[in-house]
Amino acid sequence: MRLLSCATLVLGTLVAVTPASAQMYDPRYPVCMHVFGEKVGERMDCIFTSLAQCAATAGGLPATCLVNPFYAYAGKPMPARPYRSQPW
Repeated sequence: MRLLSCATLVLGTLVAVTPASAQMYDPRYPVCMHVFGEKVGERMDCIFTSLAQCAATAGGLPATCLVNPFYAYAGKPMPARPYRSQPW
């Protein structure tokens, strides 16, 4: 009986444990919306191109808009370095 109750406890624990999900910050978008709460679930949506766009989507939700710390400034060219000639 003791073995059966231990086995049931271990099996119940294994079924109840869910894998942790990795948090993604999409480096292609500069603004993220952090949604929180038990009813809608906690998540980070990095799919916005401006704070105004994020704020319009977050209206009525328990959410806040944040600057994406991993934004890679995709598509913006780097400034060209001026060529320095050698005085030889």
